Amino acid sequence: MVGDKRLGHREGCTASGPEGTWRDEEAALALSEGRFELELERGAGTKIATERRDAPGGAAGGEATAPGEPTALHDHPLNGASVVRPAQLPAGVADFTGRADVVRELGKLLTARSSESAVLAIAGTGGIGKTALAVHVARAARRHFPDGQLYIDLRGAGSSPAEPEAALGAFLRALGTPDAAIPDGAEERAALYRSALKSRRALVLLDNARDAAQIRPLLPGDGAGGCAVLITSRTNMAGLEGSHRVDLDVMSPAEAFALFTRIVGEERASVEREEVMDVLASCGFLPLAIRIAACRLASRRTWTVSVLARKLADERRRLDELRAGDLAVKASFELGYGQLEPPQARAFRLLGLADGPDISLPAAAALLDLDEEETGGLLASLVDISLLEPTVPGRYRFHDLARLYARACAAREQEQATEREAALSRQLDFYLATATRVYSIERPGERTIDHFEPTCHPGLRFASSAAALDWLFTEADCLMSCARQCTGANTRRRAADLLMAALDLAESGARSRQYESAAQAVADAAHAAGDFRTEARTRSALGHLYCFTGRFAQAELELRDALKLAASDPIVACRSLNQLGILALGQGRHEDAEAYLSQALDAYRADGNEVGEASALSNLARVHVNKGRTRTGMELAEQGIAIYRRLGAPLRLANGMYSLGIALTRARRFEEALVQLNQALAIFKEARQPLWEGMTHFRLAETHLAANRPAKALVHAERSLALGGFGGESRRPSFLTVQGKALSALGQLDRAVECWREAEAICERLDAPELDEVRQLLPLGASAPSPLSELFISQPEPVDDDAPLSEREPPL
Repeated sequence: MVGDKRLGHREGCTASGPEGTWRDEEAALALSEGRFELELERGAGTKIATERRDAPGGAAGGEATAPGEPTALHDHPLNGASVVRPAQLPAGVADFTGRADVVRELGKLLTARSSESAVLAIAGTGGIGKTALAVHVARAARRHFPDGQLYIDLRGAGSSPAEPEAALGAFLRALGTPDAAIPDGAEERAALYRSALKSRRALVLLDNARDAAQIRPLLPGDGAGGCAVLITSRTNMAGLEGSHRVDLDVMSPAEAFALFTRIVGEERASVEREEVMDVLASCGFLPLAIRIAACRLASRRTWTVSVLARKLADERRRLDELRAGDLAVKASFELGYGQLEPPQARAFRLLGLADGPDISLPAAAALLDLDEEETGGLLASLVDISLLEPTVPGRYRFHDLARLYARACAAREQEQATEREAALSRQLDFYLATATRVYSIERPGERTIDHFEPTCHPGLRFASSAAALDWLFTEADCLMSCARQCTGANTRRRAADLLMAALDLAESGARSRQYESAAQAVADAAHAAGDFRTEARTRSALGHLYCFTGRFAQAELELRDALKLAASDPIVACRSLNQLGILALGQGRHEDAEAYLSQALDAYRADGNEVGEASALSNLARVHVNKGRTRTGMELAEQGIAIYRRLGAPLRLANGMYSLGIALTRARRFEEALVQLNQALAIFKEARQPLWEGMTHFRLAETHLAANRPAKALVHAERSLALGGFGGESRRPSFLTVQGKALSALGQLDRAVECWREAEAICERLDAPELDEVRQLLPLGASAPSPLSELFISQPEPVDDDAPLSEREPPL
């Protein structure tokens, strides 16, 4: 039965992770060092070893000799003839460390009794430590193979791999076959080789194999049940029948730290532990790179770890820095790259250009300008030789150093700059076209997308809104990396539009830092080039983001700048005015809010953008409610909802329901308000908008509180605090205030005061205008609960008889 395991990697454990995690691993690693050899002598392996010593030819082999050294002659007890017992294993790495789990696993498999020879294949990228691991395991297990240990470097990663016929000739000589008795031809030699190993207990280490075809003639055969074969290769040996495969991954942080420490010494490593982790991260936890970096430091006593970390921080020079003596990471990758056919080499170079953490098959096909079937074949071939790694089905990634090498190949081979730019442009087209389709599914009838730059790629199609959102959130990191990377003259306009199309990511609160970084990069590039329209669109996107994260002053600055730069651009005019109105609403500047939103309403109508018109109406509804005009507020909200329903815009419909729910609560029509808010909550949850969920729970808490249901209000207040809301920390005092009111109404005065004290502290830190209003609540905690009507923060006298419920409208 073929096994397939991926060992040696701790998923999600990075250099920047909790320090305790890798230190605990390091301690466990130290305890496990050397246990494998002990287990083979004292554990399950003892019985096997004893049986083999008692069997014919069972005298344990002596110490292994390096390849090329004389082999030992012994009398064969069956026929009295002299038989050679080769001992060809190379010397082990003196400071081998880590890989405890995989060492133990391979050792057990290697020494297990079976009627068939064990065949174990270790695969992994160059520099991952395949040979060091194989030699370490083989030397520890060699006493279980008293009839000899064979070794050969098959040179599979180079341009001239060893021919099976030549390898068989070398093995037959090592086994004592005279030259005159060695036949010509691979098949005849393979047959003689299998006969020579029959009834032997020998270990064969086939290092650096090219593929399964090179390996098959070198296997001992069915009659050699006492033999075992250990293979290392950059190629996944999926086609090798009956083998147990191990895909070797990079070291865990604990293993990497232990290896680095063994080379440079405990004193130097322990003084600058964080800097050591920076070095290991720059090495991508690749054993060869770690060894080279540590050797460089060990040979330079005047260097600190910080010096080395700074040298490796420069990605442009990192591969050149990772060289020590005859060891070089670049040389290791060059061996694999040298095997590639021209289409594979082109794919390797161009895929390395993309900045995302990984890439999907459709995105790769767009970048390479190939269909998905051909692209899939190329990617699979790169995976097979360990130049590319599969993540989940349909997604692939480079090791960090392999990506740097791919880019170095593009520069070294003078890849046409136009081809590099064209590849990234095609990828941008793919992301923009597909994100635009997601946007249109979520906002049917929205005319914003009509003003986007055209694309050559049609984009993906989706069977449902859920599938579209799955794609958007799965591709979020790649999408934003692409936008940040595409700031050139021919791509930055589409990059700005891509950010506009991906506004759901900003509103969800997901990856706000990455979104900001991408938008700022595009805005800066556009500003430097005098591209005012592109700069205006990205500044409008930044203003949108800052509103949701509570950076209100920056939001207003960005939105005003966007209008100054390109007031005639429909996207900028509509969105920036609408967002400025929302911002003013959240700050209680109701006159400014009404003015901005009225202008936004006119702009949306001039553009024929009905979805935008409904948004402006919903926002105006909240202004009217806050100014005490509850009846007109409800009418405006209902007008917005009618448009959303007619166009079939579910997510935007939830926004309209949210506004109407607030208005109905102010009108004391609580049951109707709860219907609207609960329906909105369900839509927001399905659309993966946790911040909108948090805000809706907050509104539900207000409504239940006003309806004299403090227990239900408390449940929703706690959910709002757990999910958060728009405005970041500035929104938290509102949630705490409502929670405190519910607790006070339930007679839990001490807990209520705790909530209000926390709200007070946040308001003091942020210099929030709600501070005085929060303080008015605090004396209530020292006496019996007040009526609910007295628990609401005071507001200016409303125009009509429905007083506002909350102290401030959220900046939505």
